[in-house]
Amino acid sequence: MVTVETHKWQFKARFRRQAFGWKSQPAITRIKEAVSEIKKVARKDPQLAAEGAVIFLERVSPAIENVDGSSGAIGSAVYRAIEELARIIAEASADDKTRQKWLERLWQAHAEDQIPYIERLADYWGDLCAGKELASAWADDLIDTVKTCWTLDASRHTFFHGTPACLSALYKAERYAELFDLLKLDQSKFWHYQQYAVKALAAMGKKAEALKHAESCRGQWTPGASVASLCEEILLSSGMSDEAYKRYALEANRGTSNLATYRAIARKYPHKQPQEILNDLIDTTPGEEGKWFATAKELGLFELALQLARTSPCDPRTLTRAARDYLEIDAAFAMCAGLSALQWLINGYGYEITGADVWEAYSNTIAAAEKVGEAENVRSVLRDGIRAKSNDNNFIGQILGRELGL
Repeated sequence: MVTVETHKWQFKARFRRQAFGWKSQPAITRIKEAVSEIKKVARKDPQLAAEGAVIFLERVSPAIENVDGSSGAIGSAVYRAIEELARIIAEASADDKTRQKWLERLWQAHAEDQIPYIERLADYWGDLCAGKELASAWADDLIDTVKTCWTLDASRHTFFHGTPACLSALYKAERYAELFDLLKLDQSKFWHYQQYAVKALAAMGKKAEALKHAESCRGQWTPGASVASLCEEILLSSGMSDEAYKRYALEANRGTSNLATYRAIARKYPHKQPQEILNDLIDTTPGEEGKWFATAKELGLFELALQLARTSPCDPRTLTRAARDYLEIDAAFAMCAGLSALQWLINGYGYEITGADVWEAYSNTIAAAEKVGEAENVRSVLRDGIRAKSNDNNFIGQILGRELGL
């Protein structure tokens, strides 16, 4: 086992104060490298890795303070790093003296965080304490300050950076009733804080009250998906999967794409049929049914996919790729997908469409149509569509006119 004193961290020299300029990508790359280095060490020496995680969290915010954060990319990279490194620190086997020193260093870094980049570290404070006794001790140190801030005149807008840490520590210490009573003082009803009241009620077995309290927190500035996610978790933990699906699944599991959303729900509700989930998702986006084409295609629901592609605008490039990918597998499906792509192009849909995009859609569609003996019918449909747009200076007609004999 390598001791903390002798181990040389590669990332340490790279994270000096103002080490990075305004470009975010170099800093993001270094952050990812640092997390990878720490995770690699964690496989052999968890305590050493936890020390490395503390060092990184102490240094990251000062190092990137000049980086342009307007896109949100650098903030997201730091948040993901906190998520992974907090787990490493929490799971490391360390005596109370060592862990207390880690927490004191992290507390100082959190207090000095000016941007702030490591603000969310406080949300993991209870886990960082690892045990109930240490968490309770931190809660005792912080709770009076939180109470003072929340009982002052609301117009003074008093802020205490340790509020989430106090709430997290109280929860870890299982002081649920005290936590719930403390949150009654929060006049703002800020969801980021009130979620702990919901968790406390659920932990006390008052799950119906927990759901009711969560719903009462909804408002203009409350992230609905976060409320739904916590409520869904409570119901699932109670074995009420049908109720969880009906009330919260569609709102709680929105991903970065429609397919990611479907997969997130399908993982949680394996007893639900794929088409049932997909139909429910489609119903949440009236007028945008075409955006679910790719999801239906991935599920092998080809008839539904084509129906969606015809119902509302669908990205022509997505349809063209489907025509290309299924040319040898299912020529009839490829032909219909490609024809839909061309029809949406004729009607003016698509972003920054070029002549190459049009020719790719056409060539894949005709190739598929020839395989099923429908090439002339497809050309006829395209001619009719282009003629109907002849007075609109149709871009597609200019490209395909000679090919189609127009």
